[in-house]
Amino acid sequence: MPRSSSLSAAALAVLLAPAACAVGQGVATQAVPQIVDITASTGIHFEHRSSPDQKYIVESMSGGVALIDFDGDGWLDIYLTNAPSVSSALAGKGAQSALYRNNHDGTFTDVAEHAGVAQPCWAMGAAVGDIDNDGWPDLAVSCFGGVVLYRNNHDGTFTDVTKPSGLAADTGWATGVTFGDYDGDGFADLFVPHYVDFDLKSLPQFGSAKTCQYHEIAVQCGPRGLQGKGDTLWHNNGNGTFTEVSKQAGVDDPKRYFGLGAVWSDFDNDGRIDLLVANDGEPNYLYRNLGSGRFQEVGSDAGVAFSEGGSEQANMGLAVGDYTRTGNMSIAISHFSDEYMELYRNDGKLNFTDVAHSSAVAKSSTPYVGWGDAFLDTGNRGLLDLVLVNGHVYPQVDTTKLAVYREPKVLYWNQGDGRFRDATAETGTALRVPQVSRGLAVGDLFHRGALDMVVENLTGGPMILETRPDPKNHWVQFRLLGTPSNRLALNARVYVTSGGSTQLAEVRSGGSYLSQSDLSLHFGLGSAGVMDKVEVLWPDGKRQDFVEVAADRFLLLEEGSALQADPLIRKQ
Repeated sequence: MPRSSSLSAAALAVLLAPAACAVGQGVATQAVPQIVDITASTGIHFEHRSSPDQKYIVESMSGGVALIDFDGDGWLDIYLTNAPSVSSALAGKGAQSALYRNNHDGTFTDVAEHAGVAQPCWAMGAAVGDIDNDGWPDLAVSCFGGVVLYRNNHDGTFTDVTKPSGLAADTGWATGVTFGDYDGDGFADLFVPHYVDFDLKSLPQFGSAKTCQYHEIAVQCGPRGLQGKGDTLWHNNGNGTFTEVSKQAGVDDPKRYFGLGAVWSDFDNDGRIDLLVANDGEPNYLYRNLGSGRFQEVGSDAGVAFSEGGSEQANMGLAVGDYTRTGNMSIAISHFSDEYMELYRNDGKLNFTDVAHSSAVAKSSTPYVGWGDAFLDTGNRGLLDLVLVNGHVYPQVDTTKLAVYREPKVLYWNQGDGRFRDATAETGTALRVPQVSRGLAVGDLFHRGALDMVVENLTGGPMILETRPDPKNHWVQFRLLGTPSNRLALNARVYVTSGGSTQLAEVRSGGSYLSQSDLSLHFGLGSAGVMDKVEVLWPDGKRQDFVEVAADRFLLLEEGSALQADPLIRKQ
């Protein structure tokens, strides 16, 4: 839906002027924050049940994590997906996912059974949306075998509404699902990318073909050599049901690429959300929203379908953020080893440039198999850094000198001039612990005014990471509430101007790898204790402006209302 005329073209041009790349006073010399593993103190004891041998591709692709305040108490809870081995599944045994309720004291308690979300399926990942506009977050779980939709009952429990909603008709291997109101009717629609058409009754033989070998080592088969499956778009009918409309919308993936990730965002700033789809080993899709429920695939023309050299890459995790502070959402995509993390800088008007090498993120990412990724301000400086978690697909590499199964994570520190540097070693030891990581989600778990990271691993337990920025740096966090529709305010945008630059953040469903970060928007402000201006662009095109807003607070932005302290968070 186009924005209302309340935001003139001239005003928008001023707001998005590219001067924001300049580094604020003192930013460039600030120390990289420590990142600390606090898992042991949280009481979280969870282990992914996947096979240690990983002889089938379906065993190596799960591991999404979602941050969701499911009980409405103002504290983020953690949902960890789980998946069985093929042998367990054939024996009729599943794997139990976990929902860890935040106890408000730094610890969590698993309440998945009570909440009704413990055994959704062979779970891959999860995304959050409000399917009925009641203001409570609902949960979509992507599965090997479809999608499970849980409606929030407002009492700490969920109801499985997959069948009555119509989503039971989606039976493909679903991966990075994402909610977004693409047609502007006020209801969150659901896009479901699909990976390969895999049948447990007809398993490919381990190491049996060229596509089942890695540097002449026998490994699991796929995705090359297997058949893909088309994607689906489920239109929310506003009455608790969904209708599959991918073909008429133009997003059905007739080439049957191996879809792993997807995310909605307005990449050309025209007021309509576009759709980005990461395809493993094949060109990415960028669907431009034309309005009237139709899309045009422009990935190649926009510059996001291939690498800088024109190659298809193993696209997996999706991170979206305005790291240049120009008012344009850029894209980072994680990849397989011997490739590199893609960084597509958004130059405006659906023109992207692959700057992975010139921005210095390519070299240090090349040895690793990357999965979850996110833009986040680890130092509360007012600059978005980039985090990547890694882990190989094949345990068999440990018998060689080619690679290792467990890999470290990487922090790319934003230098404020369009470049990053690998600052992992400066953060302490936590990021360097080798693990087989998959999902990554970001949010402020304990109301510290700093961001935490939750990583799900295929072997061993998850990792909870706490960033410790300079305490002198200021910050602000906004929770958005749309009225009367799109109550979670998906794809609403907030612009914060302070210290001579403007930052942009967007409420977004899904992303990273099979994961969901907090829907609240966190901004680091550096030395600025007051924001000169806060501007909100709501999904329905309305705009609200606030001036001289004090920092270091948790604030509620409710559409059409005055800015106020978030009533769910008493620590102000």
